[in-house]
Amino acid sequence: MGTGRKLKVALLGCGSVGSEVARIMTTHADDLTARIGAEVELVGVAVRRKGRARPGIPEELLTTDAMALVKRGDLDIVIEVIGGVEPARSLITTAFEHGASVVTANKALLAEDGPSLYAAAAQHGVDLYYEAAVAGAIPLIRPLRESLAGDRVNRVLGIVNGTTNFILDKMDTSGAGYAEALDEATALGYAEADPTADVEGFDAAAKAAILAGIAFHTRVSLDDVHREGITEVTAADMASAQRMGCTVKLLAICERGADGRTVTARVHPAMIPLSHPLASVRGAYNAVFVEASAAGQLMFYGPGAGGAPTASAVLGDLVAVARHKLGESNGPGESAYARLQVAPMGDVVTRYHISLDVADKPGVLAHVATIFAEHDVSIDTVRQQGKDGEASLVVVTHRAPDSALQAVVGKLRELDTVRDVASIMRVEGE
Repeated sequence: MGTGRKLKVALLGCGSVGSEVARIMTTHADDLTARIGAEVELVGVAVRRKGRARPGIPEELLTTDAMALVKRGDLDIVIEVIGGVEPARSLITTAFEHGASVVTANKALLAEDGPSLYAAAAQHGVDLYYEAAVAGAIPLIRPLRESLAGDRVNRVLGIVNGTTNFILDKMDTSGAGYAEALDEATALGYAEADPTADVEGFDAAAKAAILAGIAFHTRVSLDDVHREGITEVTAADMASAQRMGCTVKLLAICERGADGRTVTARVHPAMIPLSHPLASVRGAYNAVFVEASAAGQLMFYGPGAGGAPTASAVLGDLVAVARHKLGESNGPGESAYARLQVAPMGDVVTRYHISLDVADKPGVLAHVATIFAEHDVSIDTVRQQGKDGEASLVVVTHRAPDSALQAVVGKLRELDTVRDVASIMRVEGE
């Protein structure tokens, strides 16, 4: 039974996600009313242009003036699924100023300017919810903010971009090269016409910044996240990983330092053992592995993008925020009390897999090993093959500071006997 009050909702954006949000609000209206305790009424939908058929959305709800919509003054909740930084930021802050709580899926904006948005929401006594900003339909933000609020999260390790996971999975299972796998991802609709945000790691880095901030109660910006994409991953890298009993994934990794006073956030391709739960995440799916002191290891898995899955997360936030509106309360805001220092990538302790093209003659391995020793980097395994004056050398290291490993690579490039550093990849999950 509802309270008799109607909560007024405005929707900013009506693309694949926005149209699904509007559809679910209409088709599941009775269920939403029962779960919230009051009816939610969609009173306006901001679009770029009118004239295109939008089934299920009355024409009179459409407007091209998004700013006028959020300034109405009678809105309870604004749902923002436009994306990008502007005009989304201005629209959200204006909604706050006029008393509306906001549900958003805008990872780029949150990663760039989250603290000012949290502050604005707190100033005006409204909610800012963003479950859909990371990993689509997978419940992840709320478990980190609420379910694990009494625990100490030490590490978040995840596959948070479906496009890159599809490409790497295709390379792994079929032996395809990067360009071929990208073409297939584009043909199937998994990759945009301009895939830069995905394949260069920008999308995953924004999500890593959000996850690190929540997990470690510390402000982490997009600029704090070390970022590498997958464009340099080759079929040879995949073959090397398979020989090690590994596969290659683009990972977002957020860690608490061993000293407890620092955190790091990074996105890069890495080899992980086939025994690790993330190794079995196939296609365009996402998965996030959380390690906490008391709860132990937790895994969150599911579709990380798409209209309907993302809309599911948006509607979950809508229900939570609507309940707060009825109870005249607010959910959790920003938690940045820990103020941990964000350490640079060079301080991260990692392992490397390094493939070298070298001259096939005596003493080459000794020269290479000496460089590792001079930088206090211990070698785990070495594999060497040679024929007709050419040879390949594959070195897997033990864990060492990333800065030391980078220094090793720099020195290897200077050796006359090393003709090329064919590939460098980190090894994770062990």
